[in-house]
Amino acid sequence: MTTSSAAVEKVMLLAPVIPVLVIEDIEHALPIAEALVAGGLPALEVTLRTECAIEAIKVMKQVPGAVVGAGTVLTPDDLTKAIDAGSEFIVSPGLTPKLAEAAAKSGIPFLPGTANASDVMFALEFGFDRLKFFPAMAAGGPSALKAISAPLAAAKFCPTGGVTIDNAPDWLALDAVLCVGGSWMVPKHVLSGAEGGAPDTAKIEATARAAAELAR
Repeated sequence: MTTSSAAVEKVMLLAPVIPVLVIEDIEHALPIAEALVAGGLPALEVTLRTECAIEAIKVMKQVPGAVVGAGTVLTPDDLTKAIDAGSEFIVSPGLTPKLAEAAAKSGIPFLPGTANASDVMFALEFGFDRLKFFPAMAAGGPSALKAISAPLAAAKFCPTGGVTIDNAPDWLALDAVLCVGGSWMVPKHVLSGAEGGAPDTAKIEATARAAAELAR
């Protein structure tokens, strides 16, 4: 295992689930992070899908115990912005030569997205063997990943995309899976609490706790 692989595996083993977060309101960033960490999920993936995502990474890093990374990283420019914001790991939905080269050069823990055997082989050529399997359910579910991983035993995965509290155990039961990524801990309706639309932190923490207790 390379030094880079060991670093990203350390993030993957922090908890069975990495929350995948779309932060629309910067005021939600801190309470969401606090609730997730309190519930036992320290690794937080902030997707670069909103205007406040970079600022949210900076805010969430203030929470003791939080390990904050950036998701939906598509280009070397995205990578640079995420690293400059203090991201401790990077997640992408796929992998291009330019992004692979930039990520390898940066040395940051990196989970590139893969959906089939060719994707995995491409990632392995660049030295990445800790991978995201995306979109996990649409790409064939646990049975597909079990088949793909059999001849590519060096690779370990974080399935993301359609993963829920109900099907997460099926993924975590696979030898090739170290953790899963999911958004069910912070669905949109949980962001409309009783006071001014504030996040329902009690609900988030409880859901996070249930996710953190999943066996693997």
